[in-house]
Amino acid sequence: MPRRTWSTLPSAIAHPTRLLPLAFLVLIALGTVLLMLPFAHNANGTGTFMPALFTSVSAVTITGLATVDTATYWSPAGQGIITVLVEIGGLGIIAVATILGLFIGGRLGVRTRLVAQADLHVSSIGDVRPLFRLVTLTMLAVQAVTAVVLTLRYRASYFEDLSTAAWHGVFDSVMAFNNAGFSLNSDSLVGFAGDGLVILPISFAVFIGAIGFPVLAELFREWRTPRSWTIHTSLTVWGSLFLVAVGAVSFLALEWTNPGTIGPMALGDKLVTSIEAGIMPRSGGLNSFDWGSVTPETLNIGVVMMFIGGGSASTAGGIKVTTFLLLAFVILAELRGDPEVAIGKRSVSAATIRHAVSIALLAVSLVTSATFMVMLMTEFDFDRVLFECTSAFGTVGLSTGITPDMPADAQMVLIGLMFLGRVGTVVAASAIVLRARPTRYHLPEERPIIG
Repeated sequence: MPRRTWSTLPSAIAHPTRLLPLAFLVLIALGTVLLMLPFAHNANGTGTFMPALFTSVSAVTITGLATVDTATYWSPAGQGIITVLVEIGGLGIIAVATILGLFIGGRLGVRTRLVAQADLHVSSIGDVRPLFRLVTLTMLAVQAVTAVVLTLRYRASYFEDLSTAAWHGVFDSVMAFNNAGFSLNSDSLVGFAGDGLVILPISFAVFIGAIGFPVLAELFREWRTPRSWTIHTSLTVWGSLFLVAVGAVSFLALEWTNPGTIGPMALGDKLVTSIEAGIMPRSGGLNSFDWGSVTPETLNIGVVMMFIGGGSASTAGGIKVTTFLLLAFVILAELRGDPEVAIGKRSVSAATIRHAVSIALLAVSLVTSATFMVMLMTEFDFDRVLFECTSAFGTVGLSTGITPDMPADAQMVLIGLMFLGRVGTVVAASAIVLRARPTRYHLPEERPIIG
């Protein structure tokens, strides 16, 4: 019997947009089984299903929301499993398989390139191979440098044991670059609040991971000539810097006198924490202050930042900064009465605009529906539930502290949001309703009244 490969699978299963969700589901199932084994947790006997499932989904989708304390519930082996799941989830399951094939065999099949193209959102399958090499080198370099810096700081000021400092440094560097919010400390980064030698390296790694690999590839080539950047790179870079600045300044102003956050801090510590607050809500998930103690205004800004997210083809979630800014240009063009949407000296295709609108509307529908469902299942306030649901969809991992207290059915809603937020709303929808063959006819047009 001939060996069954991707190329011989039925087209309904082997299409890239269906293979991606399937691959993530397989890894989630494997992670759940491993985390339920006795050696993975500190309690006696086999672990319970819901904490294992929730943690596996949160790790594979590089979110970081947790229903149990990562520092105390999971054993070192369990924490190691979480680290591996986050690393694979951040890079992409298909990316891992493809990179192994590249280094072992040096060749990529067409089917593999198509799946990898869907996973990394590159426009041409010819870009897959060089982008994978860049992805691997970037991940290793940023995580290694961050781990060394954190290890040295932890050893000098926080941990007497070098091995403990090194393990914390490696774990935090992996979580930071992959924009996952797991921590080996029960209070995340609260114990390091205001320490620039800890908070800033972690925040920098989060920002690099959230910028997107195609953007990093272009910046490596064209960083000196911003005028030659593509629309995607320009929107991602300048949009990301703008959102970080807005988030940091807003947090500093709104929380300046808040005794529950940065009110009692010195000026330098306030600035460091504000920079963190401008970066983390866009997908980082680690925190050196209690998001449950921020003002309602800050909480709402955090929801907006989490919903927007980071760059496309990155370790960040959300609808992505390019989608958000593109829709802003669409509105601007409509208000001006322009016949087409233009950004700089380039026009944007109708297909791209339709894609952006679909992502935004699907995201709004998912977050609002999930918030409504969780409100029915719990007695928590609306703003906290909305924050939690947006954090799950944006694969952020920030929490006001209510996730562990949710019933199992509400936690299942968050699991669904994390999965869809990582796989992608359009990819997930396409995986369900994808046509086997393209439509070969065009229906008569009609113009309904809009507005």
